Amino acid sequence: MKERWNDRLRSFFRETAARIWAVIGAVSIRTKIMGIVLGLVLLLGAGVTVQVRVSMAEALGRELEERGISIARNLAARSTDLILTSDLYALHKLLRDMVVHNEDVRYAFVLDSQGRVLVHSFERGVPPDLLGVNPVSGQEHWRLQVLETEEGLIHDVAVPILAGHAGTARIGLAEHRLQAQLSATTYRLLLITFLIALAGVAGGYLLTWVLTRPVQALVEATRAIARGDLSHRAPVWAEDELGALARSFNAMVEEQDRLLETLRQREVRRGQLLEQVITAQEEERRRIARELHDQIGQALTSLLVGLRNLESDPSPARLHELKAVIADTLDGVRELALELRPSILDDLGLVPALERYIHTCVSRYHLAVDLQTVGLDGVRLPPAVETALYRIIQEALTNVVRHARARQASLLLEVRGESVVAVVEDDGCGFDAEGLMSGPPGEHSLGLHGMRERAELVGGRLTVESSPGQGTSVFVEVPLEGRREDGGAGKDTGAYCR
Repeated sequence: MKERWNDRLRSFFRETAARIWAVIGAVSIRTKIMGIVLGLVLLLGAGVTVQVRVSMAEALGRELEERGISIARNLAARSTDLILTSDLYALHKLLRDMVVHNEDVRYAFVLDSQGRVLVHSFERGVPPDLLGVNPVSGQEHWRLQVLETEEGLIHDVAVPILAGHAGTARIGLAEHRLQAQLSATTYRLLLITFLIALAGVAGGYLLTWVLTRPVQALVEATRAIARGDLSHRAPVWAEDELGALARSFNAMVEEQDRLLETLRQREVRRGQLLEQVITAQEEERRRIARELHDQIGQALTSLLVGLRNLESDPSPARLHELKAVIADTLDGVRELALELRPSILDDLGLVPALERYIHTCVSRYHLAVDLQTVGLDGVRLPPAVETALYRIIQEALTNVVRHARARQASLLLEVRGESVVAVVEDDGCGFDAEGLMSGPPGEHSLGLHGMRERAELVGGRLTVESSPGQGTSVFVEVPLEGRREDGGAGKDTGAYCR
């Protein structure tokens, strides 16, 4: 039962704290800061006012009592001779002068040793109730008692005259002047607190303006960015934390704008590449169709005619001619298939396929190509990586043959840690690689952009270094997620170079 009650209390406090925080969280920062400043000023002002009023009341009270004792003892000392000589007129005059010259004295009177009133300052006589209060013996120097009256608190002081043998002197001091001083002091303190509160509100408003203006500008910039306006920037108001936040926000927006611009350029480049790829595919299909029609079709037609002639003249010479036609046809079909997709790449891997392609380049284009491999003995790369590297190297060597006017080229293929690196270099005429690679794909840069796209599709990176008259170097680095001794065949539907 007790644990259930404690759980309910904790749940109640959590819910209450959540509601309070929800209310506080809905208030603006400016209101919070101004509320905190104003609350602190008012709390401080109220605390100072109460403390000063209490301290001042104690000090003034002690001063009033000390002054009352001093006046009463002075009255007792000066009235001794007058009482002994029964000079009541002089005693009355002394009493009147004392009341007139001390504004805090509300009343004064002198009693004889029998307790009878000799002189007093009352207009209608001493109130009977007042005579019996605050009695003082002859052994006491003075006696003080605070009386509650209709006019407020009265500090009644009684001093024995001549050890009580000549009588008693009594005076009553009112707190009107003390209360007036307290009220005036409290008023001044409250006025000062009010003025300080106004200054605090003004300072809080200035502080919130300084703090919230950059934040509001940052919010507006965020909204503009959300609407798609990446040109909007947050103003940097100062070199403080808010200024650093604005600079970081602007740097983030600039980076985002740069990335979006890169993506837009990449999409444009992809569209152009796709258009060029489609065009290349159509050209390739027309070429294959022409070769099938011109070579394979004519060879099959000749074979058909030869078979018909063989029916009428089955001589060994004619049979030998037909075998030669069939062999030429098979060589043409095999060469066409190799150009479309070398089966050696799927069966034996990247290095044998490159060796065969380099042999073709040497025999067909008379280009001296030096091939070096490091770390690839008996190693098969992932099919997608092998296909991408084969097509990139094929395109690079084709560009050397077509455009570089080079005498020789070199190819390095190396496994470095968790990556495979391919480097193709030539001693040709070179070109402005930076200009072509940084611009959109065109007639002269389609192959370069296609090579870079192939490298990026397998997570790699392609760099081309060249300048007019300095030759060309193509660097390709592709990360390897794992190695295996033999891999499956990969598919490739891209364009190729002959």
